[in-house]
Amino acid sequence: MTSIFDENGKNIPCTVIEAGPCVVTQVRTNEVDGYEALQLGFDDKAEKRANKAELGHFKKAGVSPKKKVVEFQGFEGEFKLGDTVTVEHFAEGEFVDVTGTSKGKGFQGVVKRHGFGGVGQATHGQHNRLRAPGSIGAASYPARVFKGMRMAGRTGADRVTVENLQVLKVVPEKNILVVKGCVPGHKNAYVIVQK
Repeated sequence: MTSIFDENGKNIPCTVIEAGPCVVTQVRTNEVDGYEALQLGFDDKAEKRANKAELGHFKKAGVSPKKKVVEFQGFEGEFKLGDTVTVEHFAEGEFVDVTGTSKGKGFQGVVKRHGFGGVGQATHGQHNRLRAPGSIGAASYPARVFKGMRMAGRTGADRVTVENLQVLKVVPEKNILVVKGCVPGHKNAYVIVQK
């Protein structure tokens, strides 16, 4: 993340995304696939890192192998195999949805994972239970813990979509998109930007 100043001098937090160029690697049609979509590839991959199926797939489109391949709907008829989709597809001021994989945090307790308050104070005989979950069930009835009980466990590394992020700036010569706010994932992670 970074920040920029608007014309009024207000500091706006934003994220810089390299959004292209993306190459059309496959065109899905109703006749062949049963639905209409456009498959876009991004970020070149070394040929020795691609298997034969991938090499054949990208050779049909006439492009080098790509690391990230995603399908989008709503482009029907606009592009054909081998065309390039650039950041110029977006306009300043419009709103986009950004999907990515959130940062993984490993195994976490209930305070970090679910926002539990813990015991609160270290008095009244507390020893090392300040961040404990407390009671998790009832007595002889129902004699079990209900499904969905919020407990400690693996946190993060989930697919997350942040909606309605405003496009602040489009830089076509560098394929850069600047959106207001934050997007899921670590630095240099892959994200999907949709209108």
